[in-house]
Amino acid sequence: MRATERIVHEERARLDFSKEMSYSDYLRLDQLLDAQRPLSPDHNELLFIIQHQTSELWMKLLLHELQAAIGCVANNELDSAFKMLARVRQILRQLVDAWNVLATLTPPEYSAIRPYLSSSSGFQSWQYRCVEFLLGNKNAAMLKPHAHHAGRLLDVELTYRQPSLYDETLLLLERRGFAIPSEHTQRDWTEPHVASPAVEQAWLEVYRSPERHWDLYQLAEALVDVEEAFRLWRFRHVSTVERVIGFKRGTGGTSGVSYLRKMLDVVLFPELWTLRTVM
Repeated sequence: MRATERIVHEERARLDFSKEMSYSDYLRLDQLLDAQRPLSPDHNELLFIIQHQTSELWMKLLLHELQAAIGCVANNELDSAFKMLARVRQILRQLVDAWNVLATLTPPEYSAIRPYLSSSSGFQSWQYRCVEFLLGNKNAAMLKPHAHHAGRLLDVELTYRQPSLYDETLLLLERRGFAIPSEHTQRDWTEPHVASPAVEQAWLEVYRSPERHWDLYQLAEALVDVEEAFRLWRFRHVSTVERVIGFKRGTGGTSGVSYLRKMLDVVLFPELWTLRTVM
């Protein structure tokens, strides 16, 4: 067989996937692309559904990376944690940019869809709740939106009861010999972290001698990167909601924009921000 004929034969062989796994098989595209079921006759509902479904997929990866990063910090594997936290930051950037697409939805277009949403709301996203809990924003009341689904409630409760990323970081500081008060290392992990002058002092030691504590210094900056990206995600959420629905109440019963604006005031790793004023 001549070379050109052999190449053509090989290319034809690669076009037949009847006996091996194809791209569509691997990604389960039939199931994935069949998951968009608009309830309204409005053209724009497909955008609304895909926006939220893709965000949930990114959050699935976000949780995967966050959980792994927490485990690495707990096991003193900081190089691996840095890689995972860098990925977390990029995922959050992806989620921020996604709001640009939803923001093309105008108030009349959303109004045509809204009656079909019933009480469904992003406020009920169990994955988002897990992200918040892993980042330290613990609030027992936020378990209630998931009480109707026992399996999902269990997932959320597990993250609610485990040490957050910042909790594990403070435990690491204690292992490294820093004077972290016991109320931050031996406490009820379901409570949010409360800012502490002693914790700030520990971080100041790290920042004043970064060459001595280089990996801790890197970890601190990685945490700031993550919180900054998370703040941008929240801000872009507020801005998009206000642009599309104004100050109407949310479909899930929240006050809408007013509730989201309150969330902008939540600080996850407070001492890493206040030390900048002290230095």
